[in-house]
Amino acid sequence: MSDTKECCPRFDPAPWQERQITLDGKRFVKDRVRSFLRIPLNFGGVMVRNMAKIQAAGAEVPNMLLLSDENSLWGSDVYLEVAKDVPGAEMASISGTFLAQAYEGPYRAIPKWIADMRLRLSNKGKTLQKLYFYYTTCPKCAQKYGKNYVVLLAKI
Repeated sequence: MSDTKECCPRFDPAPWQERQITLDGKRFVKDRVRSFLRIPLNFGGVMVRNMAKIQAAGAEVPNMLLLSDENSLWGSDVYLEVAKDVPGAEMASISGTFLAQAYEGPYRAIPKWIADMRLRLSNKGKTLQKLYFYYTTCPKCAQKYGKNYVVLLAKI
């Protein structure tokens, strides 16, 4: 990737540090990524397919949230934020109150980040209902920027 080409905007973690967020029926295209021991196998293809549908429908949003629930060793549901329903795509809405926390580092640190999030919630007297991962940049842009930020969104 060239140093001048930007496919993912540079991410600022400051607004995501221990921030409470309320989502009220936020619309997403939902799809499934196959994994082997949590390593995604078809992530790129799933993103290309869904982005084509989203662009064709004129449903793009600036700074799209891309969430994953990492619900299995063998796959995860991914959610791509959209401005409106997308024909031919499975739609989902997400509502609730979430505690957000940005982390930086390699993906292998995710278990440590989850433990930290659980501790943060426990210290606030909150119980984790569901956990989403917001991958802020693609791997190429993370490498280009020298930072790999992942935001954990804990539904409380």
